[in-house]
Amino acid sequence: MDVADYEEFARGRLPGLLRYAAALTGDTEQARDIVQEVMVRAFTRWRRISRLDYPDAYLRRMVTNEWTSWRRRWSVRTITVLPDEQLHNLAGDAPDAMTAVSERDALRRALDTLPHRQRAALVLRYYEGLSYEECAQVLHCAEGTVRSACSRGTAALRRAVDLDVGTDGGTAAAVPSLAWAKDLS
Repeated sequence: MDVADYEEFARGRLPGLLRYAAALTGDTEQARDIVQEVMVRAFTRWRRISRLDYPDAYLRRMVTNEWTSWRRRWSVRTITVLPDEQLHNLAGDAPDAMTAVSERDALRRALDTLPHRQRAALVLRYYEGLSYEECAQVLHCAEGTVRSACSRGTAALRRAVDLDVGTDGGTAAAVPSLAWAKDLS
């Protein structure tokens, strides 16, 4: 096993995997735990993984599987959400910051309510910027399934968050920005 080869690969992919895991979990610490577990398992299987055509997609799939396992193990999760009044007091004289925090919180909560496949498809497609084909490889499903999951997930987010997100006249669905997840890594 070439440890130096693995270390170089891991160093280059770690930030992206952390961002992806943070977007899936919504919790920086849990994201770090998941990625750490995945990287340990990837190290033990490095010979096989390094020969794959798309080792990045394989690692993303490992992160997705680990996240799903964590959700099964910890089906009850406590999230403390501050009341709007308390958030308003914390924002002080910066109403724009309050609006951004409120919208980001609403989107985060709405994303948490989506089924696993829709959530993973949206994060891969709109946050990670993968094509539908690449998303399908990571999720081990058909490209049409990814398109459907993205469409349904986007529609559910729009209904839940009630954002006025326009499209540029095309048929492609616009999704609220997942930029908040970049703050988590």
